[in-house]
Amino acid sequence: MAIVVNLDVMMAKRKMSLNELSEKVDITLANLSILKTGKAKAIRFSTLEAICKVLDCQPGDILEYVAD
Repeated sequence: MAIVVNLDVMMAKRKMSLNELSEKVDITLANLSILKTGKAKAIRFSTLEAICKVLDCQPGDILEYVAD
């Protein structure tokens, strides 16, 4: 089971930098970078909600399940 994080795709569609998203979501740049690179082991629903609100998207736009 693999969960793919498409945060970079959504940020590119919205023409938003990692720094800008970090400020708007109020999450550290380091933590956002870990999430963006797919190295995160978990994400809080409140963080996911804030990212979706800022990027005007759905959780499924950011997270994707890919079978092995």
